[in-house]
Amino acid sequence: MTHRTPLRSLALGLALITATLSAGAQAANEQYFPLQSYRVGPYAAGGTGFFGGFIDYLQYINSKGGVNGVKLTWSECETEYVVEKGVECYERLKGGLNGAPAAATNPLSVGIAYATIERSTADKLPLITINHGRTDSTDGSVFPYVFPLQLNPYSEVSAIINYIGQREGGADKLKGKKIAVLYHGSPYGKETNGVLETLAKNAGFELTLLEVPHPGNEQQSQWLNIRRLKPDWVILRGWGVMNPVALKSAQKVGYPADHIIGNIWSNSEEDVIPAGAAAKGFISITTHPSGTDFPVLQGIKQSVVDAGKGNLADPKRFGTVYYNLGVVNGILNVEAVRLAQEKYGNKPLTGEQVRWGFEHLNLDDARLQALGAKGLVQPLKLSCSDHEGGGAVRFQQWDGQRWNLISDWVQADRALLRPIIEASAAQYAKEKGITPRNCSQEQ
Repeated sequence: MTHRTPLRSLALGLALITATLSAGAQAANEQYFPLQSYRVGPYAAGGTGFFGGFIDYLQYINSKGGVNGVKLTWSECETEYVVEKGVECYERLKGGLNGAPAAATNPLSVGIAYATIERSTADKLPLITINHGRTDSTDGSVFPYVFPLQLNPYSEVSAIINYIGQREGGADKLKGKKIAVLYHGSPYGKETNGVLETLAKNAGFELTLLEVPHPGNEQQSQWLNIRRLKPDWVILRGWGVMNPVALKSAQKVGYPADHIIGNIWSNSEEDVIPAGAAAKGFISITTHPSGTDFPVLQGIKQSVVDAGKGNLADPKRFGTVYYNLGVVNGILNVEAVRLAQEKYGNKPLTGEQVRWGFEHLNLDDARLQALGAKGLVQPLKLSCSDHEGGGAVRFQQWDGQRWNLISDWVQADRALLRPIIEASAAQYAKEKGITPRNCSQEQ
């Protein structure tokens, strides 16, 4: 016994060391995505769809060998779309997983994004706010680690006003028109009020702003106001349960659904199906279509969903608006990693290195074709000064069963918006004592 005990201890110690080295070697070849997700609460439909699509795309890339041999890994922390929990999740996950460095955070929440901007900047970890977030974070000279990819809130409402102008017979026909905006009572909902007032002044239309308190179950007084005002158009800046309630309320007061235009967070199947017949004819914007015909989605179906590894609890949601946005977000995150590897090597990268990848994204038609995502993702070109890269939307209409695209790409008035964005970013820099980067010297 006196001889066996030390030998047994030695063997156990060697086994632990081997296991530790093995785990370390594995983590050394993994890129980590911390996910501040939400799968419960009033906004669960958005969270489950988006993060389901995002995770399924990461799994799809892993099924193809990862990103140049680097496997992608992730973990989730439930935020319930609550800011305080989102910050806690950020702090818990930001350091990486088992030695695998974090690439970027993707909270899909304006409130959580606002609350973690300074933290992610200090930690040199990209904060991705696809189709939402602070509009002035488009200016990467002041916000080097924040990326409102594809569509910032100002571009969103500018494109909607441009579309209304088209429907009225030209931008000059907006003069004298009445437009009401029904917005979610949150930082997200309020984000565009100022720029809408600017657009109204420039185009000469009469603007009415109507706030709906979170989460949006009570809207009777707002729709009575709309019935009294008789606006030509209503813009719905909703989120979650607020959207079907708005459509049902519009029907009750006799306002036509085909003159309500939903914003980017009022455009999913989950927003219209609960409203039933009241949603028929409703129009919304989208940066990406629903559907499953794209090669990348067919690849996910074959490699992930049909293999029983899909992240969606309800497989019927495959190819829906929220799910496809998650896939688009996955494509943009992974392409940033892939591009950064071209500069820094085919290995797991730091957040600072991945940021370089985001700032050099250039997804033209040829690259989107190669990814199997042409028509799913709009062409994007980012830079140090432009962290949005797109600014275009299409319009879709609900026929009672499915979304149908009814427009080509409609571009925001980026020339008008850019000085507003730069002025806001400069004010933020002044308040925070930030010295903006010289983007002309960035490589």
